Amino acid sequence: MIVGGCDVGSATGKAVVMKDGEIASYIIIPSTTKPEVTARIVMDEALKKAGLSSLEDLEYIVGTGYGRLKVPFANENISEITCHARGAHWLSNTVRTVVDIGGQDCKVMSINDKGNVLEFVMNDRCAAGTGRFFESMARVLDCGLEGISSLSLKSESPAIITSQCSVFAESEVVTLINEGIEIVDIAAGVNNSVAGRLNSMVRKVGLVEDVALTGGCAKNEGLAKALEDKLGVSVKKLPQDPQIAGAIGAALIAAEKLSKQSEAIPS
Repeated sequence: MIVGGCDVGSATGKAVVMKDGEIASYIIIPSTTKPEVTARIVMDEALKKAGLSSLEDLEYIVGTGYGRLKVPFANENISEITCHARGAHWLSNTVRTVVDIGGQDCKVMSINDKGNVLEFVMNDRCAAGTGRFFESMARVLDCGLEGISSLSLKSESPAIITSQCSVFAESEVVTLINEGIEIVDIAAGVNNSVAGRLNSMVRKVGLVEDVALTGGCAKNEGLAKALEDKLGVSVKKLPQDPQIAGAIGAALIAAEKLSKQSEAIPS
């Protein structure tokens, strides 16, 4: 059984090819201006990496993410909330709370022991706490996304960033720089600010361990530490790239759909 999951986000496109329940390949690329183009490029690259020649080699494909309705070759499209939950649970079956930080929104899902979503909350009305927010802060701090993570871990006196609006928060950071506040402390302040917002969202669905971060921002170790401090529990590190959790979940669902189709066919 060979299936595919294609997660087209606002910032990146991710594709996973799974063969008999195991990951055969995965690819992450920057999103293009057209979701359907992103989907084709990333899936073609994942197929090539898996040693497959064409989309016809995949028996079922599920699309997910911001651009899921624009994945022209998908047999079905499924919400990224469902897919991230399933993907995180497959990567670590003890996970019960999933925090997904995407390019333009963030979500917190409470899941059961099968990886099904019990409850979720979502912030898609403001860029604060999203990948775009971190990109903006990295530009102002001139440190890159990796810099926000590494610098913040060196801070002993994090700056206080009070604004819940990304535009005003950027202005606040510029003011802190002009006041001579150390960059390491501002970077820590940025992560603490986002962690505070995520903490509130987690409390709304109910904090249940284990907690895991998914999405590109999950690679920010400074954010993970800040969230641990806010929640008072450890944040579990997933064994695979957390950015492909949604694509993994999509591929898992594709395998389930294919199995059900096979069972429905009379022998």
